[in-house]
Amino acid sequence: MQNEDEMPKRAGRYCLIMAESSDMEQLLTAFRKFSVYGDSKSTGKELNGKTWAKLCKDCKIIDGKNVTSTDVDIVFSKVKQRTARVITYEEFQRALEELAPKRFKGQSKEEALQSIHKLVEGREPTNVGVTKVAKAPTVDRLTDTSRYTGSHKERFDESGRGKGREGREEIVETTGYVNAYKNSGTYDAKVKTEKGTPPAGSSEEVQFSCIGTSIGPKPEL
Repeated sequence: MQNEDEMPKRAGRYCLIMAESSDMEQLLTAFRKFSVYGDSKSTGKELNGKTWAKLCKDCKIIDGKNVTSTDVDIVFSKVKQRTARVITYEEFQRALEELAPKRFKGQSKEEALQSIHKLVEGREPTNVGVTKVAKAPTVDRLTDTSRYTGSHKERFDESGRGKGREGREEIVETTGYVNAYKNSGTYDAKVKTEKGTPPAGSSEEVQFSCIGTSIGPKPEL
């Protein structure tokens, strides 16, 4: 018969084991997500030097103080096979064990390992499919078309939209009018009106042409 005092202890150990199992699954999930980052042909079972470094950066293992990018590279070379260029999940776990005491100084080995696991568990690569536009005063100033001067200013309209070829080249008009003359194209219509000839295409021109057409008897053939 089981001792009643041992039952709560066993239940507590069981819950702890289940929690650790869940944490390890999240750790494996993070490993797989980073392993396929930027490589559609990846099997999700290995990390190369680039994806390992990204994992350490995105998960804040690299803090620039206790752990640097150089430390990450050294550990990667230490845990991988001599001729290999990638690390497996087991080697990845050993790499975290190597970095844990360095990243969390002052903690015991077990506490440091748990702390570094928590940094990675459930995480995924950042900026996936997203291109961020750099925002800085210098960039804003260089891209603000309202501040452009000289020939550069002529390449954009008031809304900041480019004018295309018209803004890059001086297009010479062959109409006989001065460039940008607001009454361009009105001279011919004005002359015809003064001579009694309606403007081309108007209803008066159609009537005028009908009146001018001979409607007398057909000539004998």
